[in-house]
Amino acid sequence: MWFRSSYSNGAGGECVECAVAHGGALVRDSKGSGGAVVAFGSTAWGSFVRAVEQGTVG
Repeated sequence: MWFRSSYSNGAGGECVECAVAHGGALVRDSKGSGGAVVAFGSTAWGSFVRAVEQGTVG
């Protein structure tokens, strides 16, 4: 099941949707749900989420 970023303001700004997948996560553009999907393994996704939480990725 896809879920929208908590940073989405509903005003048509830049936003992504994520889905939990076996062994990782999927990411797509919320405005183009039929477009490309990027897959991350669980280790890479965990590292990315931690970096965002720590403010080292913007």
